[in-house]
Amino acid sequence: MVDVDRVLAALTLQEKARLTSGADFWHTKPVERLELPAVMVADGPHGLRKQVAEGGSAELGESVPATCFPTAAALGSSWDPELLRRVGAALGRETRANGVSVLLGPGVNIKRTPLCGRNFEYVSEDPLVAGALGAALVEGVQSEGVGTSLKHFAANNQETDRMRVSADVDERTLREIYLPAFERIVTQAKPWTVMCSYNRINGTYASQHQWLLTEVLRDEWGFDGVVVSDWGAVHDRVAALTAGLDLQMPGVGSRPDLEVVSAVIDGRLDERVLDRSVRRVLQLVDRAQPAVADPGTADLDAHHELAREAAAAGSVLLRNERVGGAPLLPLDADVARGAVVVGEFARTPRYQGAGSSQVHATRVDDALTALRAATGTELPFAPGFSLAGDDEHDEVLRTDAVAAARDASVVLVFLGLPAADESEGYDRPRWGLPDNQVRTLAAVAQVNPRIVVVLANGSAVNVSPWRELAPAVLETWLSGQAGGSAVADVLLGHRSPEGRLTETIPHRLVDTPAFGSFPGEGGHVRYGEGVLVGYRWYDARDLEVAYPFGHGLTYTTFAYDEVAAQVQGEGAAVTVDVSVRVTNTGMRDGAEVVQVYVGDPEAAVQRPVRELRAFRKVRLAPGESQVVSLTLTARDLSYWHPDLRRWVVEGGTFVVEVGASSRDLRGSVEVEVVGEPIWPPLTAMSTVAEWLADPAGGPALRAALAAGGVSELAAHWSAELAQVPLRVAVDFGMAAGFGPDEVNALVRDVTAAVPTA
Repeated sequence: MVDVDRVLAALTLQEKARLTSGADFWHTKPVERLELPAVMVADGPHGLRKQVAEGGSAELGESVPATCFPTAAALGSSWDPELLRRVGAALGRETRANGVSVLLGPGVNIKRTPLCGRNFEYVSEDPLVAGALGAALVEGVQSEGVGTSLKHFAANNQETDRMRVSADVDERTLREIYLPAFERIVTQAKPWTVMCSYNRINGTYASQHQWLLTEVLRDEWGFDGVVVSDWGAVHDRVAALTAGLDLQMPGVGSRPDLEVVSAVIDGRLDERVLDRSVRRVLQLVDRAQPAVADPGTADLDAHHELAREAAAAGSVLLRNERVGGAPLLPLDADVARGAVVVGEFARTPRYQGAGSSQVHATRVDDALTALRAATGTELPFAPGFSLAGDDEHDEVLRTDAVAAARDASVVLVFLGLPAADESEGYDRPRWGLPDNQVRTLAAVAQVNPRIVVVLANGSAVNVSPWRELAPAVLETWLSGQAGGSAVADVLLGHRSPEGRLTETIPHRLVDTPAFGSFPGEGGHVRYGEGVLVGYRWYDARDLEVAYPFGHGLTYTTFAYDEVAAQVQGEGAAVTVDVSVRVTNTGMRDGAEVVQVYVGDPEAAVQRPVRELRAFRKVRLAPGESQVVSLTLTARDLSYWHPDLRRWVVEGGTFVVEVGASSRDLRGSVEVEVVGEPIWPPLTAMSTVAEWLADPAGGPALRAALAAGGVSELAAHWSAELAQVPLRVAVDFGMAAGFGPDEVNALVRDVTAAVPTA
């Protein structure tokens, strides 16, 4: 263990500075004379990537074998916090067994556009889903005595120019969309570290952002861990320390440390600021020691089976039309034995993304082998297309696929995005599937209508041009090393698909919220859509989508009834108890994700038509019913007030909707909520109407005007002029003797008498 106070008191200024930057790519710096050890960190949102070479480098070199779990896009689609805790615990055990103290993940950045190259590492377009599932993963990892690094804080929603671009976004949008997932995880799961992003936010690098790293993260949310930089995100070490960044990674030599020492000596940096960060690093080293001393072991076979379970749970059945009187899936035994498998991805699985999260999997299941083993049949296979897109070769492969599919009982077509399309470091070059794959699907569909498409991709792809060709479409995302076996489980009905979309699949790229303001220009990307991200955008504009947020079919059906909502309390203490009875009306066991949305149609600011505010996954046997109860808090009804700069509950009518997706709403209830007083601060530029409506400003203004000879304001001012700022109205001669000085005095008196927040 580390005696933090003793070590801190014994450190020289030079040693303190050294402790605030890495020793190399993966280690903190030791202080041998004080017996302070280094600790190791490693990549791995969905699996440990511990490089074999000591110290490592920027290259993605050989790493130790580890379980490659489904990526965040797939794990998130499970909507199952308990499953993510179990996956997190497995990640924690492998991290601990390999002597690593901090696993660098999870990533919970919001999916602003489907073209973000790193979307496979992120959970959702919705902050509640991202926060709830991210918190569960962090709790699972840290239950094993190792830490996590919540990333990338904040507004890192693209890879294009990611190290320099300024995300220009208003505070309300940050507070309502891009920060809540981080807030929930920090306050609920208490990650050991938070990783700042590369980008600038409104012109200031995240690594030097005092408001973000100290005022919000620490002062408001109570974070007490280490803020670490993304690798290479620090440009001014002294400014970063002052802003609240504790540990610069990776090590880049002595220059940053010497800059810190010089800044303390010449008075530009208070040594107490340095001591604060050093203390946090020492506390991190101390927290890591029990696991370092007792690394334990990991059951990799059990983890592979957990990865298989998670892959099935995150698979989303987008479409399952009736063919011959019954849904095409699941396949019965006779149909399955007569299947033909088409698509290179069936034997060459794409199961993870590219970049720093690449895992050296302990083993990889491919779907073709798994299907053959499960059916006991050497199912015919045709590649159908090349992954490289060789036109001449593709024509031959397509012809072979058509011949194989012609007489099959069902054709299982495996499609997806090539590995080069999705990666850390750059954004996606296209929205749709490669043309050679779509041509193969179309050709096969001409000779056999019984088609199941199985997709492998890291985030949403354009399904609209071809989905009518396939009665069944199963989205598996990047499903990890056991994804092949999981696909066989789902197609054959050994497991039911349980996934629901955590991102909308639109019809057209031009319909997406960020279209026209992504990836930006001139070093800036403008978040012009504001809070209308994801389904909030499509609902506000009443746009048709291919598949809505929250959508997902399974092998049974569910009915909802008895939707009710009861308000308790008022203002900042209000709660709403929501209940609904859900019944499995089908013939198979199944899981349903009950989703609760809230709308505020009377708000003084633009709010989304509906926002997800609670969800719960329930498993029911055929005929079984369960009453699902969920409680909404004041925060679930609130919006961030741009003038008061705090969360407010505005009174009035709220609409509570319960359903199976954002567009499949099974019941709604209107509730009346008594809000809190909301009076924005009055200024000389507040309108006459705003002054008159204010409980303090109205009487004060009337009294001031009466003193100037205006006893009845309505006789002098129409409703139109009431929208004129008070200072302008005074310039128009609103009242004799009432000029700019009197307005300024009035503002001072009212501001002093009535707190505004």
